[in-house]
Amino acid sequence: MRHLVPQTAWNRQDPAAEAPRAAPRSVRPRAAHRLPGPGGLCFHARMIRRRHDSDLDACVAVLAEVHTHSGYPHHWPDDPARWLTPDGLTAAWVAVADGTVAGHAVLCGHEVSRLYVAPAARGAGLGGRLLRAVEAEAAARGLRPVLEVKTTDTAAIALYERLGWLRRGTERQDWGGGEVVTVHRYAAPPAHPAD
Repeated sequence: MRHLVPQTAWNRQDPAAEAPRAAPRSVRPRAAHRLPGPGGLCFHARMIRRRHDSDLDACVAVLAEVHTHSGYPHHWPDDPARWLTPDGLTAAWVAVADGTVAGHAVLCGHEVSRLYVAPAARGAGLGGRLLRAVEAEAAARGLRPVLEVKTTDTAAIALYERLGWLRRGTERQDWGGGEVVTVHRYAAPPAHPAD
């Protein structure tokens, strides 16, 4: 795996620049893995964990970044924190990188929703790890999760298909105000191949 490193004085072949000294081994985090992100940034993956109420402000801030960057959610909610806590919520997770919320996912019954990753943290595998956490919870409850995605969201579609999710159909949905959107419906891969 190739790791991208941001350009700094010491790695531009500048003989006058001094390379930073490594931290003593005893203070390096043992469980951290370096995950390359876009733009050459690297993140230390800390965890995928259940979302706490105290995470909501950070989740809303990341959601705002995602909305500005890629237009998700399609319509900005009047109350983003409430939107992240829909009726029928089964469980919610956050991805934490470098001590900061960097992603989010929700399971409502067997429906996966509110899945997003901060633009700066994309490409580091956090979306896949969030989706796997949702799959594990659903499987523990005897559920096979499903999700919907706009047909124009090619990055999300590529992620789902790479993780083995199966397209079950495509439909046009009326999203109000005369707006009709085409979505694909996906189901998680079967827990047992015979399913």
